[in-house]
Amino acid sequence: MFFGISIPRRRRVRPVCAAVLALGLTAVTGCSGDSGTDETVKIGLLTSLSGTYKAPGTDLRAGFELYLNTHGNKLGGRKVELIVADEGDGPPTALPAATKLVKKDKVDILTGLVGGGSFNAVLPLIQQAKIPLVGSNARPTVEDIEYVWTTSFLSDEPGRAIAPYVKENVDGPVYAIGPDYQGGHDELRGFTDEFQRVGGELANTGDKTTWTPFPKTTNFMPYFSDIARTDAKAVYCFYAGKAAVDFAKQYAQSDIAHLPLYTAFVTEGSVLQAQGRAAKGIYSVLNYSADLDNEANREFAAEYMKKYLGQPTTYAMASYDAAAVLDQAIADADERGEVTPQTINQAIAALGQIDSPRGTWEFGDKAHSPVQTWYLRQVRPDGNQLANVMIQDLATLGS
Repeated sequence: MFFGISIPRRRRVRPVCAAVLALGLTAVTGCSGDSGTDETVKIGLLTSLSGTYKAPGTDLRAGFELYLNTHGNKLGGRKVELIVADEGDGPPTALPAATKLVKKDKVDILTGLVGGGSFNAVLPLIQQAKIPLVGSNARPTVEDIEYVWTTSFLSDEPGRAIAPYVKENVDGPVYAIGPDYQGGHDELRGFTDEFQRVGGELANTGDKTTWTPFPKTTNFMPYFSDIARTDAKAVYCFYAGKAAVDFAKQYAQSDIAHLPLYTAFVTEGSVLQAQGRAAKGIYSVLNYSADLDNEANREFAAEYMKKYLGQPTTYAMASYDAAAVLDQAIADADERGEVTPQTINQAIAALGQIDSPRGTWEFGDKAHSPVQTWYLRQVRPDGNQLANVMIQDLATLGS
């Protein structure tokens, strides 16, 4: 089923033509250049390369670098200087790293950002510098979006997308649990608000989500014992990285292992191999599945598996798309005669439909986030391994 807003028809993003690549009319950052110069674009990639979210952060880096590797290390005909910085576990490490990228390295564009808390901490810096932030992971809703874009989604959308399906397929209350920080609050709010809106009942005491301290919670068994004492018929949660491994492994050994587990992210990426058979049967909602059958995904997945020897993830895909968006936007700004952070930002705003491994999407005008299809997946045997297998479309969301 589909609900939410439909995708309006605007012009499709077109391939960069040879004439555009040859122009190079002006240098990025507003310095003048002679026709035919090949100026460099400086891009800062801020992502978690250590801490709880090292796995998704590494995938963000892999997706962006794959696009560069397969496009001659150029975007819009310009050479790219990619400066990578470690976001770590959140604002205390993310903000200093972003400050260095913007003020010392003087990047023209910032991309990446795994955590919602990191995003909020970095946002004032971006607004002051007036450079595009093309985030490639989930982000919270913000008011000032002039220079803010995401190629992933808003943090409350996974829960909103799956809630009606859970209501229709679970005969009884559902227990909601997640990590106590910005991203967890957004993800679980999306589910609980939509679930209750469509008539669902929470099994939690007081109809309130149960929060686990982040990042120190590694033992979930006491929480599972609490769930077992309720009348829950299923569980919905959001975890990623190492926390997802701990949650899934312990869930399979707990007194509630028989309850269906619906999630966002818990089985996504390299964590699935670490979870092993404990992950079998887990349902997840995402905007991408590695087994989607379209030309863009076949090409992307083949290149990704060739380089990284594993299936691509939604993190890698969204970062790959961030590079693709910048490729077209820089080319369009160049075609119009000037390439600066401001004209690149204007060009992003004018992009139409984007042919992506996830399926066609485009930026919404309200939140600068993708209007896109969401998919229900389940961990099932795929040959000799377990994989997230796409089951059905769930919804089209975005704004």
